[in-house]
Amino acid sequence: MTNPWLALESGADATERTGELRRAHARFLSAGAIDGPIDGPVRAVVADSWRRSARAVDPDALAPLELTDAELEEYRGAHPLATVLPLFRDLLGGIADDGRHLLAVCDAAGRLLWVEGHRGARARAERMNFVAGARWDESHAGTNAPGVAITVGHPVQIFAAEHFAVPVQPWTCAAAPVHDPHTGRLLGAVDVTGGDNLASPYSLALVQAAARAAEAHLAANHGATLPGPASAVTLTALGRDDAVLTEGPRRIRLGPRHSEIVVLLACHPGGLSSDRLSAELYGDRMLNPVTLRAELSRLRHRLGPLLDSRPYRLRVPVRADFQVLAEHLAAANPDAALRAYRGPLLPGSDAPGVVWQRRLLDDGVRDLLVARRDPALLERWTRAPWGRDDIVAWQALLAALPAGSPARARAGRRVRDLDAEYGLPSR
Repeated sequence: MTNPWLALESGADATERTGELRRAHARFLSAGAIDGPIDGPVRAVVADSWRRSARAVDPDALAPLELTDAELEEYRGAHPLATVLPLFRDLLGGIADDGRHLLAVCDAAGRLLWVEGHRGARARAERMNFVAGARWDESHAGTNAPGVAITVGHPVQIFAAEHFAVPVQPWTCAAAPVHDPHTGRLLGAVDVTGGDNLASPYSLALVQAAARAAEAHLAANHGATLPGPASAVTLTALGRDDAVLTEGPRRIRLGPRHSEIVVLLACHPGGLSSDRLSAELYGDRMLNPVTLRAELSRLRHRLGPLLDSRPYRLRVPVRADFQVLAEHLAAANPDAALRAYRGPLLPGSDAPGVVWQRRLLDDGVRDLLVARRDPALLERWTRAPWGRDDIVAWQALLAALPAGSPARARAGRRVRDLDAEYGLPSR
């Protein structure tokens, strides 16, 4: 074939090709050797996708449903592709209204945000969970056009038994990825799904043109894009209970609970499950799961597409002030660590995960200063509100000061006062 992204070469018999693909698919599954050769008329892009899918997906399973009802509405309403949905409807709506085809839009994780078309076509698609809120990336739904398009970053057709999941094999689809024109970040994909007649150059060219039109629209509307690497997102949480998230010109001041959530997600860039996030926030306290979902729903309203779910995570890298501090501690640079330390991490928080991170940072700074035994650095620490009652630091300062130093007497008195306050033997 001259175009490896097209499903059928000119003049190919769709029925015959479907049979050949089904036999190749069956042989692939029965062989059990994921990295072995795949025989038959299987395109390289499809064979590679089968191998990736076989590591994660049951070929008889349906795509999981991840977002529903209000959560889905809120998430897709804040997604940048919402601004180009009318454009997709204008360009592809005719296909979606003919009773045989569907228009679908997914995000960068393969979640279907919108699935539109004739009621009968949507009803048939529902049987394979091709519905808004379902996860159709390769690792959850196997080989399919939206999933492959967001994986390889190229428009592609997937025809009939080229689909890895057996329930999807009666369908054919064509999809093209959509990128943020300013940062190059993948935003998602636009897809048309229907019957064998979609296996033509026309459908592939159509979705590719729709994706390019969407990117042109986004280029003219800067506010509709996700922040990318050039648009730094920073988080300030040391010495304050209301963390501040800064995204380009936007400054978001968070309440105490939302501050805890964002700090914990920044500490776990790979994401946290609902259960894990609940444990980090509330510990062993019995809590109605609806409480956490409500907090996250309110936070998503503030952050929009910055907040992802399943697992819950921040969708862009965040540079936090406490992470900068941790880097200085790891480099054993006490002067830089002391400059970066603006106070305890969310000092009023009793969330177990935050308390743990706070103790690590506080102990790290103190231990580094005590080990360095620099009187100037120790004096800066003990003069600060958070070091005023730090008996370990005062003891280290007393030991580091020379015998004739005027500051030595003051340090000695403070050590004796703290000994008495903590009920320790006098020195």
